Amino acid sequence: MRIYIAASWKHQHAVEMLTERLADDGHDVVSFVAEARRVEGENILAARDVEEWIVSPEGERRFRYDLDGACRSDVVIYLGPSGTDAWAEVGAAYACGVPILGLWAKGEQSGLMRRMMTRWFTDFREMLSYLAQGGDHAR
Repeated sequence: MRIYIAASWKHQHAVEMLTERLADDGHDVVSFVAEARRVEGENILAARDVEEWIVSPEGERRFRYDLDGACRSDVVIYLGPSGTDAWAEVGAAYACGVPILGLWAKGEQSGLMRRMMTRWFTDFREMLSYLAQGGDHAR
């Protein structure tokens, strides 16, 4: 199954660990963290002018990578709490008909739009078990 993880950069290590675990279970994971590392090497957290990067050709390419990941996967996992970019990816996935599994964490501030989730989990192990069983979420 092809899986995209929508999350904040503040969850970098959790995204890397979840990506590894999902890949070990045989899933194809589209990871914005792995893509950044592929393009930027170990220097992924280097200081840069974010506004300048966003409007650059590389910013456009990364925007397309993330959007395609959200819309062309079999399922999206939202790792919360995250910010506006992750929620925009959730909205894009929802609009594209991609099922979304949410990992709820203390501090999540989503309101009515949390209804976009196919299912919420409070334990990542429960979510992994759900995915391993095939769940009722894949399109």
